[in-house]
Amino acid sequence: MSRTVLIVDDDKISLRLLKSYLEKHQYEVRSASDGSSFLAEFELYQDQLCLVILDVMLPDTDGFALCQAVRKQSTVPIIMLTASSDETDRIVGLELGADDYLAKPYNPRELLARIKAVHRRMNFSGPADKVRYFRFSGFTMDLVERLLTDATGAAVLLTSMDFNLLRFFAEHAGETLDRSQLMEQTRGRDLGPLDRSLDVQISRLRQRLNDDGKQPALIKTVRGSGYVFSTDVAKLDDSALGLP
Repeated sequence: MSRTVLIVDDDKISLRLLKSYLEKHQYEVRSASDGSSFLAEFELYQDQLCLVILDVMLPDTDGFALCQAVRKQSTVPIIMLTASSDETDRIVGLELGADDYLAKPYNPRELLARIKAVHRRMNFSGPADKVRYFRFSGFTMDLVERLLTDATGAAVLLTSMDFNLLRFFAEHAGETLDRSQLMEQTRGRDLGPLDRSLDVQISRLRQRLNDDGKQPALIKTVRGSGYVFSTDVAKLDDSALGLP
């Protein structure tokens, strides 16, 4: 896997320090100090990137607009940095397709841990029993290619975190999964008492699956307990590749 990271931050001192820190951990770092230079770098190197780090506050735009621009072209993992203590910034970032967020000021060791956690989840290639595909409600999920297609064969755009959450639901279809379990699977950490990021992610995943948020048929809320993936899931191996 590539180890090229693209960072945008208008604080040049912070940017230089973070670049140096990540390079010491064998990452190749591309950097930008504003939105326009970030987009230019992204166009040049998007096929090489393993991660994008977006500061929310920038002189010519904001990290939310850049997140939207990236998601129109790529499923590369995105971590957003926000100096705001307002939870709204974090929720908006997740709604737009970010995989994780971190409040500024941050410890670079924690950011590195978040990066590694995102990549560990991306590299999950499926269960050990040779299952490659999950099929449910007209969707086919390829655990090796990390691809979800709908009944017409069209690809459904999912972030790495969306894919991991859906995979966990499909593996445990019919089981009530509590919020702590789901948070551990998607972010590798506990759910804080005021953390709404899981709710935002589930809402986003429902939208990707065309699952009505008011009366969902696939991802149902179990009040006071968590969520349940309420559909039959067929688990298939490589020999199923040519099935209609």
